Amino acid sequence: MKIVVCVKQVPASNDAKIDPVTKRIVREGIKSIMNPFDLYALEEGIRLKEKFGGQVIALSMGPPKAEAVLREALSAGADHAILLSDRAFGGSDTWATSYALAKAIERIGHVDLVICGKQAIDGDTAQVGPGIAAHLDWMQAAGVMEVQVKDSSIIVKRMHEEGHDICQLQLPAVITVVKDINTPRVPTLRGRLAALKYELPVWKPADIGADPEKLGLNGSPTRVVKTQPPDPRQADTIRIEGTPKECARALVHELRLRSLI
Repeated sequence: MKIVVCVKQVPASNDAKIDPVTKRIVREGIKSIMNPFDLYALEEGIRLKEKFGGQVIALSMGPPKAEAVLREALSAGADHAILLSDRAFGGSDTWATSYALAKAIERIGHVDLVICGKQAIDGDTAQVGPGIAAHLDWMQAAGVMEVQVKDSSIIVKRMHEEGHDICQLQLPAVITVVKDINTPRVPTLRGRLAALKYELPVWKPADIGADPEKLGLNGSPTRVVKTQPPDPRQADTIRIEGTPKECARALVHELRLRSLI
């Protein structure tokens, strides 16, 4: 199998600020890490490769410093890594980002499966994975907690609010995974040393045949017009005592007073 795992570099701190003019996250001076959900996507890709053969290609779009997360992916077991980096990509919303990643996947060629984390912790949109599938016109499943390969298809257990369901997708396909799917491995020293020596290719828009009008801020159909912190949560606590039945009745009454049910 040829598997592409999309990874993203995100701020490691909860103190990330929003630029009041551009309405984008200020990343300068803040430590960055691989998006936590992408660690599980990477692990699942490596496990599938180990079981069925093939290769895992880590793919990311970001500034030059984003190569750090790609080298981390290589140290964990990815075979190759590619960085999309150019000023033309700057300011891309989820639509433009998924378009650029889809064009890169087309350039890679003969990809069987694309795996993404459920969402990125800096945006929480969960739109890029499904967006890639839409641009490629491939089948997709989100919230995947288990993957089985069967001939030219995969069978996935997909988590949702009411439990889970089982879906069969013909390959090629795109999936986004949740943390329940596995436990990411710790990179070995040998893997880290090999990752440092890897010559990381950097692709520009022309390298992937992307339409410049569909990239960056100008190519993004959505705009952030206002940002504000969420309202503070109520800090008061109520202690409910009595029998289990009395406690349940009192709890329901209190929730109704607060319009929570």
